Amino acid sequence: MRRKGARSSRGSGATIRRAMRVLGIETSCDETGLALYDSDRGIVAEALYSQVAMHAEYGGVVPELASRDHVRKTLPLLNDMLAKADLRVRDIEGIAYTAGPGLIGALMVGASIGRSLAWALEVPAIGVHHMEAHLLAPLLATPRPEVPFVALLVSGGHTQLVRVDTIGRYEILGESIDDAAGEAFDKTAKMLGLGYPGGPAVARLAESGRPGRFKFPRPMTDRPGLDFSFSGLKTHTLTTLQRLGQTNEQDRADVARAFEDAVVETLVIKCERALAQTGIERLIMAGGVAANQRLRAALAARLPNRVFYAPGALCTDNGAMVAFAGYLRLAHGEATALPIETRARWPLDQLAALDG
Repeated sequence: MRRKGARSSRGSGATIRRAMRVLGIETSCDETGLALYDSDRGIVAEALYSQVAMHAEYGGVVPELASRDHVRKTLPLLNDMLAKADLRVRDIEGIAYTAGPGLIGALMVGASIGRSLAWALEVPAIGVHHMEAHLLAPLLATPRPEVPFVALLVSGGHTQLVRVDTIGRYEILGESIDDAAGEAFDKTAKMLGLGYPGGPAVARLAESGRPGRFKFPRPMTDRPGLDFSFSGLKTHTLTTLQRLGQTNEQDRADVARAFEDAVVETLVIKCERALAQTGIERLIMAGGVAANQRLRAALAARLPNRVFYAPGALCTDNGAMVAFAGYLRLAHGEATALPIETRARWPLDQLAALDG
């Protein structure tokens, strides 16, 4: 039932309230994620369908297959989620969908469904920036970090250090000039004959690796600045494997450990440098690679009581982060116009700040 006092109108001119229940729809890549965020109760329902098994056969995401699977799964997943939570479609008071960056076809599925539902329900809708949703996910945890903070966004497609003075006011301090960290993990996994997704597979293999057998470079840590580069590290992994020739399981585990240690130390060095450069005390880490346990342990050791993370389930793509990010913008009076617009690329620092 719609809450007392709620008002809305079709299109983008909806009247917004600070208290509302927002549906989040995430379809930017290979996860169909849905969640319902209630401003009074937090996340009250969520559902996630992963396409990993389907794409594993190809060693990576096939965009057309991803889009088709989102079409098949989104509405049944929504109905099932609402039924399990004993909620109805009419209980939705706002809709947030990922509008970019991501795979255009996949984004269009979630955006089309989100806008259509918003029109039918006469509730406001908002297109959410995928990386802002990741960045804000740690705010769903306890304790909740206060702004300002520095954010390390580290995923399959992005590696960025971002200064956050308030929600929506973002300054890119540094970013990868080539491969993102997650992308380097995926490519290294292929070299090691591991499955998709590569990050968790490399981390599992590295657990049995012997530290120190191989010394991999820490890219761009010997020069000033906060940019990253992981392409050379990927090449170093390849040449190491070629030099070894015929490898056994221990050889591959040792290489995986050396690679992971190099990525982790590089990220930690840059995070320490960013905090020193900005004078900010708090660091948050978000994105799929934020689930890496060795990275979490290293940051906790080097920056005790200064690092905040999203809950483990919210590090990878999910609907909860989209619902929460959408709620924050809807609550400040933002709403997206009726024509559907999605973006494969969308600079984070182009977003509007939420002041007040």
